[in-house]
Amino acid sequence: MIRHDPALDRLIAPDARLETLASGFTWSEGPVWIADGGYLLFSDVPENRIHRWSEKDGVSVFMEPSGYDGPDASVFREPGSNGLIAAPRGSILMADHGARAIARVDLATRAKTLLATRYGDARFSSPNDLVQASNGAIFFTDPPYGLKEMDRSPLKETAYNGVYRLDPDGVVTLLDDSLSFPNGIGLSPDQRTLYVAVSDPERPLLLAYDLTRTGPAMKPRVLMDFSDQVGPSNPGLPDGMAVDRAGHLFATGPGGVHVLTPEGRSLGRIDTGGAAANCTFGEDGRSLFITAGDRLLRLRTLTLG
Repeated sequence: MIRHDPALDRLIAPDARLETLASGFTWSEGPVWIADGGYLLFSDVPENRIHRWSEKDGVSVFMEPSGYDGPDASVFREPGSNGLIAAPRGSILMADHGARAIARVDLATRAKTLLATRYGDARFSSPNDLVQASNGAIFFTDPPYGLKEMDRSPLKETAYNGVYRLDPDGVVTLLDDSLSFPNGIGLSPDQRTLYVAVSDPERPLLLAYDLTRTGPAMKPRVLMDFSDQVGPSNPGLPDGMAVDRAGHLFATGPGGVHVLTPEGRSLGRIDTGGAAANCTFGEDGRSLFITAGDRLLRLRTLTLG
């Protein structure tokens, strides 16, 4: 644990330690806690699987394939599901690289329903992460990471990598087409701020958009610029995030999970000993689950997610 501000002690105890809960994955991502059942789901994106973990049962395969289910996955760099979030009525919502869609999955049957696959006439590239507002709107990012050759893939149908909103009536709105590699996404507790991570090694940023009822009110402000931290000694780039009830951000980035105030002041960093992809709160709300490369990690906190 690297501490930049004594205020971190109110969020994470000085003697808190990271636990490795499971390992052996190719690239773990998108953790989501399923309160009705007491277990965690998370993606292994390149392996096209969703895994299940619980304290009682350990880790097992929950869904395979999780994304692409056709005869030839060679056109994909990462064919599986990525970001996962809980949804009502025994389901989860998924950013699905392989189906190039935002989808809903029934937890009991594993049946998948595609909610959105395109903006206008163009198919999405590979939706990466998502967050849902209380009014049902889903905000999501669509970088090219799932496609082989990424931006140069012949399957890519947009000239940009977008940030979008999917409304409950199925209408998709493009919110920002100016970002090189939009990745993780989150909302403040009051849902007035949308956070987007940019996983570009040349411009590694965490951005904050002020929201109105119809979308971002203005161009984003830079909440954190990670440029001076990127390098071999701090593996990883801005990626997924979790937000606690007080609005603190737990944002993956160079070296692990960065803990920031809502204003963007760094309180410290959870050193994960390798690149961290995403995180979420679960159990009693005081466990931070972190997907970090080939591992699933847990850190007990003092704050509530």
